[in-house]
Amino acid sequence: MQLQVLNSPFTEEQVELLNRLLPTLSETQKVWLSGYLAGSQLGTASAQLAQLPAENQKISKEVTILYGSQTGNARGLAKKSAQTLEANGYQVTVSAMSDFKPNNLKKLQNLLIIASTHGEGEPPDNAISFHEFLYSKRAPKLEDLHFSVLALGDSSYEFFCQTGKDFDGRLEELGGTRLYPRFDCDVDFDEPAAEWLEGVLASLGEAAGVTQAQAQTTVNPAVESVYSRTNPFKAEVLENINLNGRGSNKETHHLEISLEGSGLTFEPGDALGIYPDNDPELVDLLIKELNMNPDEKVTVKQGDVRTLREALVSYYEISVLTKPFLQKAADLTGNKELQDLLAPGKEEEVKAYIHGRDLIDLVRDYTPWNVTAQEFVSILRKIPGRLYSIASSLAANPDEVHLTIGAVRYDAHGRLRNGVCSTLVADRINPGDILNVYVQQNENYKLPQNPETPIIMIGPGTGVAPFRAFMQEREETGADGKSWLFFGDQHFVTDFLYQVEWQKWLQNGTLTKLDVAFSRDTDQKVYVQHRMQEQSKELFQWLQDGAVVYICGDEKHMAHDVHQTLIDIIEKEGSMSREKAEAYLADMQQQKRYQRDVY
Repeated sequence: MQLQVLNSPFTEEQVELLNRLLPTLSETQKVWLSGYLAGSQLGTASAQLAQLPAENQKISKEVTILYGSQTGNARGLAKKSAQTLEANGYQVTVSAMSDFKPNNLKKLQNLLIIASTHGEGEPPDNAISFHEFLYSKRAPKLEDLHFSVLALGDSSYEFFCQTGKDFDGRLEELGGTRLYPRFDCDVDFDEPAAEWLEGVLASLGEAAGVTQAQAQTTVNPAVESVYSRTNPFKAEVLENINLNGRGSNKETHHLEISLEGSGLTFEPGDALGIYPDNDPELVDLLIKELNMNPDEKVTVKQGDVRTLREALVSYYEISVLTKPFLQKAADLTGNKELQDLLAPGKEEEVKAYIHGRDLIDLVRDYTPWNVTAQEFVSILRKIPGRLYSIASSLAANPDEVHLTIGAVRYDAHGRLRNGVCSTLVADRINPGDILNVYVQQNENYKLPQNPETPIIMIGPGTGVAPFRAFMQEREETGADGKSWLFFGDQHFVTDFLYQVEWQKWLQNGTLTKLDVAFSRDTDQKVYVQHRMQEQSKELFQWLQDGAVVYICGDEKHMAHDVHQTLIDIIEKEGSMSREKAEAYLADMQQQKRYQRDVY
């Protein structure tokens, strides 16, 4: 594994030295070094602890883990971490940040934060209130708190791991002491997360004066189902249907996938992850630009040797550029022009270059690449899974999962660009083909437990996917709560996704109300928020009656506009000030009556 400054407690210089040394070590040497370091560190810690008064050596065996999670990764890591800590004798409390009373912070001695970053450096929905509390004047002094932060993010975004950085910095400002340094994890987070937990365990053990024999308790992750994100199921595709009519500007595919024999289960609101292959034509073009041999063997991880072409098709990401990757490329190639682009003060130029470009652009723009194939792949990151809202109910369709995927195609910098997974589905996947899949649970996006609770669903385009699952589930279980769907797209004739099914649910009462907006059918563009405003009085009454509101789709535009429209409606129909209307919606979110699945 290649260490990185961003996922380790070492300096850049130390990382460089370690990355030179580690690949040269045999397994025997690695084991010996690991034991030596563990022993010497514990010996030093024991000597230091022996000099402390006895009362100072006692540290609580109670650990609280708080997580902020949008898609479920942070929640999953929190649960696994808790099981590992419990196996090592700790009493652990795990909670979503939204369910934790912030005033109890001052009562804690050991706190672990596991938090993802959402959108443009924002906390996930279930971490917003906790984040606001920490940065408010009500936040207490935390001199007795020992803490550590595991930050999850995606380095292709500008504000990488920002939420975790916020929590880490703010807890220190409030007087807390780091139990272990913060780890910032990219999309392939399993190994750095495991390293972080090992470090946390060692630090807890040192603080408690644990003996070397005790400290060597194995860090065993929680037992998972057979198939998971790290061990995906090879699922057969049953159906692949284009939902859009002839002449549509869009291409939306309805995918039906068999889960037979997998043991995988899910609930409406969960997502399915797909590990896609890169477009082979794009890979061939990249290898040609690099002037490399596609059949040359490279090691992608220990014990996994593939040809360069195989590795670039199915293992490495080649479609996204990030600033950390540009820095690695500059260090590897020594290219002066690329190093100049990355000079301090040119952050906006870097952002402009990265936008809409891929690895082929970089190879063409900053030549020559006088490196070996192994050196080249060593700076690439593993291709991440793509998450799609599940569009079916397991109760209604046993052993199957359905998805609604819109093909992404656009022109940028003189070339046609394609979404990696969406155009794999659109262009190269047929019934009988195999996809590597896993279920991603999303506790933040669930039907109300009371089947009589009314629900309002707002989902333009492919954002309607989870609501198809909601309707299938409610029909199957006989839920009798009212339901209201706001759906939008471009044209009624060609883009009314699942039209026949919505009409059937209207007729049998599963769906109570349906409002649609087709933006290109009239001179004036009409969107879902306009339909909401037209129905503002009744919509507010539904809110007063306890309805749960669900939003799914584009975050930057649609979800933002719908959010503002909801505040407008609450302000107008509730005769409230703007501030009170915002507080009303924030309270709904706290009560899990306002849930978003946005991307």
